[in-house]
Amino acid sequence: MKKVVKFGGSSLASAQQFSKVKSIITADKHRRYVIPSAPGKRFSGDTKVTDMLYDCYDTAVSGSNFEEKLDKIHERYNEIIEGLHLDLSLDKEFDKIYEYFKNGAGVNYAASRGEYLNGIIMANYLGFEFIDAAEVIFFDEDGEFDSEKTNNILSLRLEKTDCAVIPGFYGAMPNGTIKTFSRGGSDITGSIVARAVKADLYENWTDVSGFLVTDPHIVENPEPIEIITYRELRELAYMGASVLHDEAIFPVRREGIPINIKNTNDPSAPGTLIVESTCKKPKYTITGIAGKKGFASVNLEKDRMNTEIGFGRRVLSVFEENGLSFEHMPSGIDTMSVFVQQSDFEEKEQKILAGLHRSVDPDFLEIHSNIALIAVVGRGMKSTEGTAGKLFAALAKEDINIRMIDQGSSELNIIIGVNEKDFEKATRAIYHVFITASR
Repeated sequence: MKKVVKFGGSSLASAQQFSKVKSIITADKHRRYVIPSAPGKRFSGDTKVTDMLYDCYDTAVSGSNFEEKLDKIHERYNEIIEGLHLDLSLDKEFDKIYEYFKNGAGVNYAASRGEYLNGIIMANYLGFEFIDAAEVIFFDEDGEFDSEKTNNILSLRLEKTDCAVIPGFYGAMPNGTIKTFSRGGSDITGSIVARAVKADLYENWTDVSGFLVTDPHIVENPEPIEIITYRELRELAYMGASVLHDEAIFPVRREGIPINIKNTNDPSAPGTLIVESTCKKPKYTITGIAGKKGFASVNLEKDRMNTEIGFGRRVLSVFEENGLSFEHMPSGIDTMSVFVQQSDFEEKEQKILAGLHRSVDPDFLEIHSNIALIAVVGRGMKSTEGTAGKLFAALAKEDINIRMIDQGSSELNIIIGVNEKDFEKATRAIYHVFITASR
């Protein structure tokens, strides 16, 4: 059996956390491939090492003296090394980083050093082989992740390696320069490694015990999610739920490898298991609730628009010409609404309105702003009658006006639009009717 384990920044912020991680890894001989993040915050008000590296590099490229800032980063790593009583020095690595910063090696190189250095420490601490991610994870000329080249080379490399540490977050361009994934990209690296070794399980260790049904800042002590499908997770992540980088789903999904979100500080907790499919009946009708504020809608009316061939295409082409993508597009016989990110839309709104008048000559056109979208997601919804009715009744009871309703053909989710001021109240109402009242 093979397990790939990824540890987040909070799990590796100090020597004490490193010690917890080693106990977790050595407790299961199948945990053979380790992906570390850079050290995170040790306490409230602390600074993540990645942010320290960004700041240090900005100082370097501005032409100012950056030695003091680099020394502080060095101290953070020495604190971990000394706390673990390791016979290890990173002096040569920091000398190299100094030269690269001075010569403008690039912000991607700077940001990647947090994971790189933590990987060296972790490999030394565990007695595992260290493999620089730049040797096995590749991007193409356009800076896009090269999945097949990476999978082929990484698979061959790890075939000959029983236990290894591969730093997260970065890889290499064709010319050898460092390229990073977006923030949180160590999740992606873990998924890539899991695919390459055909892992039985990808464990993603963080500082929470898996996913919660909804945001704990809105609902106090929400229920944990025991098992969730990739499709459900994708829907929730798109609407703002965060624990796992959403791009980390794809490499393991294509291989059918489950992901287990676990808590480094509570390793006995089961966490959340993410799977392709399952016959296990969900505990509740819904799996999760997630949402985001900051949307606007452009509402069009035109008599008999349904008979105009190409009407929808012409409407969307106006948004495309202005570099905007749409989020949702509910429509009726004579009406259509296009939901967009308000911050992107505002500066182009008049051009878009003029374009719509020229393109489709609507009878009526208006904009609504400050809308929040809430996704109610669950594989159990398809087999449960009255889900939508229960949802709308709960919102009506709280005097919440629904601005938009959109349900996918898969019946996996219902997305509603409400005024931003009602966002938290609506989330609590939905949670109460599907979770609290169902206990």
